[in-house]
Amino acid sequence: MDLDFERCYRAVDSRDQRFDGWFYTGVTSTGIYCRPSCPAVTPKRRNVRFFPSSAAAQRAGLRACRRCRPDASPGSPEWDVRADVVGRAMRLIADGVVDRDGVPGLASRLGYTERHLHRMLRAELGAGPLALARAQRAQTARTLIETTGLGLAEIAFAAGFGSVRQFNDTVREVFGVPPSQLRSVRRSDAGGAGTVTVRLAYRPPLHAAALLGFLAQRTLPGVDEVRDGAYRRGLRLPHGPGEAVLTPADGYVVATLRLTDLRDLAPAVARCRHLFDLDADPVAVDQTLGADPALAGAVATEPGIRVPHAVDGFETVVRAIATQQVSLASARTTLTRLLAAISDAPPDGPAGAGDGDPAVERLRERQGWLRGFPTAEEILRVPDAGFRMPVGRRETIRRVARAVVDGGLDLAPGGDRQETARRLTATSGIGPWTAGYLAMRALGDPDAFLPTDLAVRRGAAALGLPDDPTALDAYATAWRPWRSYAVIRLWRAA
Repeated sequence: MDLDFERCYRAVDSRDQRFDGWFYTGVTSTGIYCRPSCPAVTPKRRNVRFFPSSAAAQRAGLRACRRCRPDASPGSPEWDVRADVVGRAMRLIADGVVDRDGVPGLASRLGYTERHLHRMLRAELGAGPLALARAQRAQTARTLIETTGLGLAEIAFAAGFGSVRQFNDTVREVFGVPPSQLRSVRRSDAGGAGTVTVRLAYRPPLHAAALLGFLAQRTLPGVDEVRDGAYRRGLRLPHGPGEAVLTPADGYVVATLRLTDLRDLAPAVARCRHLFDLDADPVAVDQTLGADPALAGAVATEPGIRVPHAVDGFETVVRAIATQQVSLASARTTLTRLLAAISDAPPDGPAGAGDGDPAVERLRERQGWLRGFPTAEEILRVPDAGFRMPVGRRETIRRVARAVVDGGLDLAPGGDRQETARRLTATSGIGPWTAGYLAMRALGDPDAFLPTDLAVRRGAAALGLPDDPTALDAYATAWRPWRSYAVIRLWRAA
């Protein structure tokens, strides 16, 4: 956002939490930086500076406020909207690419030189990729210090630091106290070895029932489930499998993360935030959609509708292909049988996803926890009989899997949306609907639209809108850049 001083200062003076994550407030007289909604006394104008990122504030020599915890504020919704190089870089840094592959790996993923990438990030965010990754490591370290019983040396390397000295220096610089003092105010206890519980902040409102309801209709045995007001699913993370339990609460989502390797904490948090669309600005979305008389009533009744995203782009494509020209229930049956074929469970077992289903219980008992969706390599090893779907769809899934394995298709949130859509639609068996569905759910495009989708057309008709795909597509231009959210509302109207 444009860091106009007057606009930012008004947000700070009113403690408007909608701007948390958009920018950070530096107070030169105290040497700290805060989120806009910090409850402390509003600082004098002459002592205030505004920064586009926490890393930029840290580079200016400021430490994080221990009262409002600005490092734990929601991410900027700008990176959800923007599909340019800087937006992609921010999503990849959040997923831990710099910690795993360094700046050269990040630059290679984006197709730019390190020098040019550094220049772009400095211009937009006031900090380069190393500083941005360092700020994330500091937040990961504090989370581990406060929520686990691990030794500080273990935490240093789990958070991605190269040495204990670097860890100590960074924590002192960012938080103004040594790591041992952060531990003395630990807020929660670990739920077991490798288990971390964190609070994921969001900008209200959040329609949690809509999120959980959408995901509940699409759960697959052994992969994900909705129970007791929480969504639970398996994760495939860079250093091993994991599991997340996400429970919406007032002002935050409680995320209980079970990790094979604690180095995966940052990627797990980033993927859970993406899954629940927690960095969105629901007020901006609802203002645009609510200006349409056809949607105004739904927006007023159900504010804060989010787009349920995905933690695995390949999984999203496979699910979308399996759903082509069939009902959601039929697609779930087909995918359950595919999972059973891969896990060696009886392929003709019941296909339901609820408690008491023998196929589900066998998977739970064998795995101990939910597993991530099968990888592209695993899908390619499944024999023809394991797919239990028409030959055309089976071969389309295999073509996509080969492209992913060969590196010709990048389905990660940091991928190039336009290039991914082009490569997908160039694949036999993939049309605009599948590419649009992937863009909306896996790549996080807030402006994808599915005018040919039957449920979208039914929802449009229910609201008195044109249900002809061409006419509906033209009408939906007024909903830009939030057409993905309009899709969710039309599905609910149907």
